[in-house]
Amino acid sequence: MRLEDIDICSPDTYVSGVPHEAYRLLRKEAPVHFFKETGSVWTPGVERGPGFWALTKYADIVAVSKDPTRFSSARGGTNIEEVSPEDLSVIRLLMVNMDPPEHGKFRRLVSVGFTPRMVALLEPRIRHVTNQLIDGIAQKGEADFVKSIAIELPLQVICEFLGVPHEDRHKVIDWTNRLLGFDDPELHTSPEDGKVAAMEMWMYASELTEVKKVTPGEDLISVLLKAELEGLKLTEEELYSFFLLLSVAGNETTRNLVSGGLLALMENPDQRARLVADPSLIPSAAEEMLRWVCPLNYFRRTATVDVEIRGVKIREGDKVAMFYPSANRDEEVFPNADTFDIGRTPNEHLSFGIGEHFCLGANLARLEIRVLFEELLRRLPDMELAGPVRKLRSNFINGYKSLPVRFTPEKV
Repeated sequence: MRLEDIDICSPDTYVSGVPHEAYRLLRKEAPVHFFKETGSVWTPGVERGPGFWALTKYADIVAVSKDPTRFSSARGGTNIEEVSPEDLSVIRLLMVNMDPPEHGKFRRLVSVGFTPRMVALLEPRIRHVTNQLIDGIAQKGEADFVKSIAIELPLQVICEFLGVPHEDRHKVIDWTNRLLGFDDPELHTSPEDGKVAAMEMWMYASELTEVKKVTPGEDLISVLLKAELEGLKLTEEELYSFFLLLSVAGNETTRNLVSGGLLALMENPDQRARLVADPSLIPSAAEEMLRWVCPLNYFRRTATVDVEIRGVKIREGDKVAMFYPSANRDEEVFPNADTFDIGRTPNEHLSFGIGEHFCLGANLARLEIRVLFEELLRRLPDMELAGPVRKLRSNFINGYKSLPVRFTPEKV
């Protein structure tokens, strides 16, 4: 492979898996490298924008993440693709696309819903749902793990957290697929479909908020309606945008993490045997799954001033994309980086980001991963791959559409 052969922008590149060989070459020869933006499935052969700088080294990604003054999340959003000024004004309502001081105010307000107590209260429910889902496949001896477990668990958990009624929960999956599957024709029927899904979700958040005003509960929406910090409260628009962000991020990323984590265990049977023999390793195994899988491929920043990284001149307005799966395999940080090691320590991966945009739901995600693998390995410890893995066509989400497995049926 040569540098000129690498294309880490095209969604087609990711259908067969994360391009670790390309990342390895970039880290070695061009850790700050300019790429053209290649065409999408909707506009094949057409460049999508002016291009971007790809960062593939751990230290550079940490530095940019911790420097929101020179590298903005709000100026152009956090996806590589260009958006219209009208769309940009909308996506800036999402916390992930905010800069200080707005980001700090918003994050402090919503953090009241992510206290250790709020998250810990969910553990019995997560364990119950996990075992219900395993019950649904345990006697069959085979299943599609993505459809049977990986989609359903985070969906039920995040909807429980948000206070979404049971009868509405699969609407969230439909909206999520249409919002994040924008480069996969199987999930997205047109470029406008994602905007429609966002609007439907926004309207639903408005309706749910009105219900919670009348009949509040212990869910996150009810808590945030009452949240106040130094005399400030969330506006209804801010609340709706947070509902959208958490609904999507809270189920999509965990879905793909547990799918990729199980695949890693099946492909590394020595590590699975080690974990089955010593379940106390599950928390460190979860961290290694996060490093190994990395559900998000990148986030973008926009340079607000002329700046240099490793001697490379980046101009004001240039797009800079931070490729987290590459950082998570950086040889300078992770010894034997291409080895899946469930006991790895230290393990300072960047799968939750770093700096002010560190994932607010990290502890909830860790809890879901831990509980799922505690129960799955206890009840169905010998899962193995039973067919081809189908990946999402996306340069943004490291996603799984199908993961067929077989196992020894559980005795009644």
